[in-house]
Amino acid sequence: MELLGEYLPMLADAAINGRRPDAWELDAVRESGRRAAAQGVGARRAVDLYLSAAWRLWRQLPVVVRSSDPEKVRAAAEAVLRVLDDAVGVLVDGHQAERREMIRREESVRAEFVDDLLRGDADVSRMVERAQLFGIDLGKPHHVALVAPRDPGGGIDRAATALERAVVDRFGDREVLVAMKDGRVVVVVPSAATPAGAAARGTDVGVLLQQDLRRLRIPGRWRVAAGRAFPGVWGVPRSYEEAREALALADRLAVEDDVVHARDLLVYRVLGRDQAAIVDLIRDVLGPLEQVRGGAQVLLETLHAYFDAGDVATEAARRLHVSVRTVTYRLARVAQLTGHSVASPDQRFALQSAVLGARLLGWPVRPLPTDP
Repeated sequence: MELLGEYLPMLADAAINGRRPDAWELDAVRESGRRAAAQGVGARRAVDLYLSAAWRLWRQLPVVVRSSDPEKVRAAAEAVLRVLDDAVGVLVDGHQAERREMIRREESVRAEFVDDLLRGDADVSRMVERAQLFGIDLGKPHHVALVAPRDPGGGIDRAATALERAVVDRFGDREVLVAMKDGRVVVVVPSAATPAGAAARGTDVGVLLQQDLRRLRIPGRWRVAAGRAFPGVWGVPRSYEEAREALALADRLAVEDDVVHARDLLVYRVLGRDQAAIVDLIRDVLGPLEQVRGGAQVLLETLHAYFDAGDVATEAARRLHVSVRTVTYRLARVAQLTGHSVASPDQRFALQSAVLGARLLGWPVRPLPTDP
């Protein structure tokens, strides 16, 4: 009855006196619509309440019960219907306005929480309490995966909406979070949420999200970067930073894979932390390759393919589309120029580290930094 307010007296006054409601009376009904939304009462239920109240009141009105004049009854009915139409209209308007404001407030609170969660709020106890409101137990290890468009103008909003439904269907509605940040979709799931048997099939969060993108036919190409799982309040921001760095490294290294993992790029993170040392290593180990006609690029690509192929010359030749003899000749030429042979474990390690560093810095296409 609280939501009816002065609605019933308005109907009675209309039936008896034919009066239309004043603006302030309709404002009161609009406010009732806002209260209904705030209390969790749906718009349909609120309208049903007003319609059923009008029906009950109509049967009790003196002008209906006592009058034998059909014209008076018709006039009363028209007046009541006019007020009913006005009241229901403003009731729904108020309800919708409050719902829009509630959604904006919820989105604002959610966005603030996501920012603080990914950044790592210094107030640990408060962060734990806020996370619980969103159904996240920060005591558990969590993965963070980032979904980024690889084509200009990727529909990030559509991807976020579709992925949120897919993530909830796949992992459940507890302990998961899907949001947008910096033009990417952020997906947070606990490490234990990976579906049963996924590890045995060689799948993980990054692969599963890429599968969902394809299954849902989200337009454009997308890259998914997955960080490792870490426990505690600082676990989520740490995994997020790993995923961000994995995306940046994948772009920098021109990786073609649509799924990249922070764990697979750890060596590049290590190399990148001491740029001065890696520049010296590239100059000392690979610098002599520039003596070759046409530059170091061909021999460097051969080394990279050989290491990626697990030191199997046949597989390296297949990847390079050359003969095995060509690969072995180039490796021998590298050993001759640099004094480092892939057949020697110590020298091979130095060669591979230098090759990885060269790839990270874009050498020899880009010159090495002169002042690291």
